[in-house]
Amino acid sequence: MSEKLTAEYEPQFEIDKQGNRIGVPVTDDQTPLIPRGALIGTYTRLEPLDADRHTSDLFTAFAGADHLWIYMPHGPFFAENEYRAWVESKQGDHDPYFYAIVDQHSGKALGVASYLRIDPGARSIEVGWITYSPLLQRSRIATEAMFLMMRNAFDLGYRRYEWKCNVLNKSSMRAAKRLGMTYEGTFRQATVVKGRNRDTAWFAIVDAEWPSMRRAFELWLEPENFDAAGEQLVSLDSFRASNSG
Repeated sequence: MSEKLTAEYEPQFEIDKQGNRIGVPVTDDQTPLIPRGALIGTYTRLEPLDADRHTSDLFTAFAGADHLWIYMPHGPFFAENEYRAWVESKQGDHDPYFYAIVDQHSGKALGVASYLRIDPGARSIEVGWITYSPLLQRSRIATEAMFLMMRNAFDLGYRRYEWKCNVLNKSSMRAAKRLGMTYEGTFRQATVVKGRNRDTAWFAIVDAEWPSMRRAFELWLEPENFDAAGEQLVSLDSFRASNSG
């Protein structure tokens, strides 16, 4: 049974012997932690973040783009050794688990993203710490990187994939919506970042939504969907609309 609370989501429930509505059963099998290794696509390769392999590329790609750090708890970085120290503090961790986003064509690392708040018991996982250099923003590589992380999580058996951001970070809000995330609300005065209040917007995809969304990503990423200048011919939103229902 279900009861429709919003246009997007119908919570599933059962009726117990006393007539109460209760959540549907979920298996108690834990989803595995994220295995270490690269995630490989057509345009990009996500490699576990490594100071020796990625520091120089990333510092160069981020140079002069101090706006990237406005909503982040770290940065900006004004010297390569300073950024290297940050990378060294994160590499090898399992939560958050950081990737360098590498351009398959050039072999250069152009951005960073991670899994975090990994809960194998609830089969819930978040994507965050997303930092795209200007060379990566609004590109096929950027979108494919997010697709690869989503696909990997759902293939492993996670049932909820979260995205959270500062509600003032309008570019992140737009990105979440473009990727098909459902806005679930804002946690007011959720935390303090760099001495300033942060209201946190929550977005998510759940496993029931993923098959049609996956197909939309696959169609959008087809080389035939881009012209000679690399501009899309059909939007991701259009593919998603045609695959819904």
